[in-house]
Amino acid sequence: MPLSENDNIVSIKHLTKDFPGVRALDDVSFDVRKGEVHALLGENGAGKSTIIKILMGVYQRTSGEIYIDGEPVDFKSPLQAEKYGLGAVYQDVNLAKDLTVAENFYMGHLPRNKFGTVDYKTMYEETEKILESINVHVNPRAVIKELSVAQQEMVAIGKMLHIKARLVIFDEPTALLTNEEIEELFKVIRYLKNQGVGIIYITHRLDEVFEISDRVTVLKDGKKVKTVNTSETNEDELISMMVGRKTGDMYEIRHARQDDIALKVENLSRDNVFKDINFEVKKGEIFGMFGLIGSGRTEIVRCIFGADKKDSGTIYVKGKKVEINNPEEAIKNGIALLPENRKDEGLALSLSVSVNTNMVATDKVSRYGVIDWKKSDEKAIELAQMLKTKTPSIHQLVRNLSGGNQQKVVIAKWLAEESDIFIFDEPTVGIDVGAKREIYKIFEQLVGEGKSIILISSYLPEVMGLSDRILVMYEGRQMGILEREEFDEEKILRLASGIK
Repeated sequence: MPLSENDNIVSIKHLTKDFPGVRALDDVSFDVRKGEVHALLGENGAGKSTIIKILMGVYQRTSGEIYIDGEPVDFKSPLQAEKYGLGAVYQDVNLAKDLTVAENFYMGHLPRNKFGTVDYKTMYEETEKILESINVHVNPRAVIKELSVAQQEMVAIGKMLHIKARLVIFDEPTALLTNEEIEELFKVIRYLKNQGVGIIYITHRLDEVFEISDRVTVLKDGKKVKTVNTSETNEDELISMMVGRKTGDMYEIRHARQDDIALKVENLSRDNVFKDINFEVKKGEIFGMFGLIGSGRTEIVRCIFGADKKDSGTIYVKGKKVEINNPEEAIKNGIALLPENRKDEGLALSLSVSVNTNMVATDKVSRYGVIDWKKSDEKAIELAQMLKTKTPSIHQLVRNLSGGNQQKVVIAKWLAEESDIFIFDEPTVGIDVGAKREIYKIFEQLVGEGKSIILISSYLPEVMGLSDRILVMYEGRQMGILEREEFDEEKILRLASGIK
């Protein structure tokens, strides 16, 4: 039986939020019902985070109303929101990392025994009981920082059950999870849904929207575009609502593959990871690599970049045999790696756009070993303008930029170094649809200048839409290389599953 407005847990009516000089939200209305997964979509800057922060009492609204079970509320702090049964699970899990799982559950209200001391026995037993109810096997005595990202996220969800949350907000919960971990997360979300919990689900991954949500609300530039039943829409319609273009247009770039070979790999092997990998990447080519988790894609490019040591095999750059034993030697040979985990491995988040841009190419902005800061800033400005990086200043800290703009800073770093071969590992993870299109246009620009790209992506439409050829991997084995005219989703998935 379909849920009606009488089943609303939260109703947001005409919500507006002004910051100095900016209207972040403009007359937004939607509701979340009991036992519903309500997806909230929009590009970075659309207003999603502002809504969540108002709901959780972090921001105060300028105007509009919020109702919980039909009762008007005005939260002044997250603690007030929690008392009404609202909770949030963020991409960067908000737990006390140096405390145990149980201590996080009972933070602020530790149970006491008859002697007035903390009743740890009850804490551990109750915590374990809640975790077991969602099939999470984590020791309640474990310290949070010793757990994996996926385990921390499950603990955060368990805490929502402990506080008896009636509405749980998931903000990009799968950004750092493997496919298997995502499946486990979705099982827990379905469990919450069956318990009558309302869920707001924020993601950039549209396939997740269709798998897990019941309704979708799309925001653009702080305004609500539309709320639709998930079963009555499709990817093209949602993208069109968010950015005004259809899916097919996303991957339309000019291809510029030439005959000259930029990179050649012969019989590359690494013990128990991959074996006898052979391929070549041509000048101006986008060479795709596709495979399921554990296929060895990332490990191959890490060996090419010298981040991991190969056991055997030969690498040629522009026809010349090269020895690459570390990243420094790869960089000298014009190879750039843009890692999947750009925040930890690709950027210095606490430093500025300018410093990050010139981090690898310091010799190009130095004289007698001393950095010329004026020259460094000029290069950063030039590349920021070229890549259309949205930042108030090149002196802005990189941690304050959106995911898409952080990725542009990583690209700028390698452009400053004048690299020729760009390895992109999951380049659009955690990036909104509009920023993805901008990244793809940068691909077009790079190959148009004769640069070569190796593209690794777990999203098959992205690999098929952008690549000139695709190498398919299965458990460390090369299953085949397909030309563009051979691209077929079913065929690629069969190869990626080990079926020829």
